[in-house]
Amino acid sequence: MRRSLAVTGLVTLLLGLATLTPLTPLVPAPSASADPGERALALAADEYWTAERMAAAVPAEAGRRASAAAADDNTGVPAARAVPPSRPFDGLPQVGTFFWTDGQNKGRFCGGTVVHSPYRDLAVSAAHCLRRPDPKKRLSFVPQYHDGLKPHGIFPVEAIYIDQRYYDLGTDGGARWDYTVVRLGDRDDGTPVERAVGGFDLAFHPGYQHKDVRLIGYPGSSDAKYPKPIDCRSATRRYTSTDPKAPGDFLEIPCAGYIGGTSGGPFLIRSGGGYALIGVIGGYHTGGDTPDISYSSYFTEDLLDLYVDAVHGATPAGN
Repeated sequence: MRRSLAVTGLVTLLLGLATLTPLTPLVPAPSASADPGERALALAADEYWTAERMAAAVPAEAGRRASAAAADDNTGVPAARAVPPSRPFDGLPQVGTFFWTDGQNKGRFCGGTVVHSPYRDLAVSAAHCLRRPDPKKRLSFVPQYHDGLKPHGIFPVEAIYIDQRYYDLGTDGGARWDYTVVRLGDRDDGTPVERAVGGFDLAFHPGYQHKDVRLIGYPGSSDAKYPKPIDCRSATRRYTSTDPKAPGDFLEIPCAGYIGGTSGGPFLIRSGGGYALIGVIGGYHTGGDTPDISYSSYFTEDLLDLYVDAVHGATPAGN
């Protein structure tokens, strides 16, 4: 089996510490090994996803955040709240982009973040990016994608873990569970993703109010031939939905310029010498109705359950 029985102790401990923040790996990862089948898959992904094809990919979600029109609190867009600017940069090694082709062979993308895990092979993103039943061919993760570059290589996706309630209720009714844990295959040289780029702590029940949160996203349109991610620092607060079709409590953050394509991008807070992941762009209205206010589903033990399943190599839930 791919997953060792040694993980059982980790799983038992994690289930008893669902409110622990942050989560860090408790067992060592195995050494890298270049399995011929995995290596061939990674090589094929690396060959297909050229700079031109990555640049031509469009956001996983269509038509979201097309307008920056101000509104009042009843829509979840508080016009009076200050909105810090975002800036383009070269990204962080632990944050990157999922790329795939859909049923019409059109390139798609969505953001993701590598998190600490025993086998060093997990990333977290938004469920609405990856839930659709359309064929997802060549689904792969490119850490720190920027300017058409794959500075750390490419990692094929092995499995996607989404809460069954999200499948059952859809993007609005299931907005509270708009997150996914993704298990990644090794790079073509046998290196797992966390060994290649590092990872962030994964925080459960992190609280809603944080004064200094870093928001990173990959916007879906740019004047540049090859796009860059954008970065912003702001404060989060609790937003309780007033939309009965999308109930729940969400993290809310004001940051300018987070248009379609930024879904799955991380909410990061300082943790020790690095960062902890406390949210991903998604949740309420799949992340918000305007580019200036973004949301995340709240990370609870439901996300921990997905994490544990991914560590175990369990069979993911289905559509």
